[in-house]
Amino acid sequence: MTRPILYSFRRCPYAMRARLALASAGITCELREILLRDKAPELLQSSPKGTVPVLVTETAVIDESLDIMLWALARHDPEGWLDMPAAGHDLVTRSDTEFKPNLDAYKYKGDRNARSRAATFLHELDARLSPNLFGANPKLADMAILTFVRQFAFVDKPWFDAQDWPNLSNWLQDFITSPRFAAIMQKYPKWQAGDSTTLFPGGNIH
Repeated sequence: MTRPILYSFRRCPYAMRARLALASAGITCELREILLRDKAPELLQSSPKGTVPVLVTETAVIDESLDIMLWALARHDPEGWLDMPAAGHDLVTRSDTEFKPNLDAYKYKGDRNARSRAATFLHELDARLSPNLFGANPKLADMAILTFVRQFAFVDKPWFDAQDWPNLSNWLQDFITSPRFAAIMQKYPKWQAGDSTTLFPGGNIH
């Protein structure tokens, strides 16, 4: 069987959550690290919209991060990430469609009103966490949302740390200090055609 090819960018929160699911599922991919300002033509041939992540399988090109997560977990879900109520999928949808636009307006335009709107969603998460969104163990919703909470937090970390959301702060801290996060954040050189193969998870080079 041909390994899937994953076009990724280390610091992109969408690519992070795709890598999290692939690693949890134990699906080995050929990783191709992309620079968004200098996109490989092979990426654009696979997905003309030119965003990451993109997963190229034997039968399909999957160019939405949540779809990559669901594809991986449908094949193998040893940690039970899909074992969550419908409310989990609703939270992910709200994170993607409501929280992320406010995050972007705050991060890239300094919009304080957008920060306040985003913070309302984060306070809702804080009230739900115990210690994860649906109990003791992380689910798909946790891993699909955490990478964006991380991005939000580091826009102004002192401000974030000063807010009254202790459960959220602990949830994020546990995530960013975890071996799981370290494993998906290894640095890889920019890929170009002809390079040796980098395998993910693991970063083995052949």
